[in-house]
Amino acid sequence: MFPLNLPPYNFRIQEKEGKKLIFDRLRKRYVALTPEEWVRQNFVEFLIAEKGFPAARMGNEISLQHNGLKKRCDTVVYTGGGEPLLIAEFKAPGIDISQATFDQISRYVTQLKVSYLLISNGLNHYCCRLDYSTMQMSYLPDIPDYKEINF
Repeated sequence: MFPLNLPPYNFRIQEKEGKKLIFDRLRKRYVALTPEEWVRQNFVEFLIAEKGFPAARMGNEISLQHNGLKKRCDTVVYTGGGEPLLIAEFKAPGIDISQATFDQISRYVTQLKVSYLLISNGLNHYCCRLDYSTMQMSYLPDIPDYKEINF
């Protein structure tokens, strides 16, 4: 695929019926290798390898209901107690991260009451902490390690 603003990782990629597939370690199956999926797979590896996020506490393509509609979170990270801690939304590298992107993920945040949200297009990454007591969102200068946010 193409280089991202992340360390390089090795993936199992195969071709089937003329389409490229990448192995998703969280879903334990091959999925279509789209530009957005490339960002997701690289970012999941980054969180695991560089930030100490346990793969067993992460899930890709998590479904939830919002206002009677079925929605999907790109990646959800859970606490040791199984509560949602962080929601990540990924876009293809050619997609700018805009206010609409933040609006999209904020709908999931209100449903799951997570403490952190992460948005990336593989080139630009944003991580925010949510404080429900003050209803404030603060941008973090870097993506924290799992042990820093799961206490």
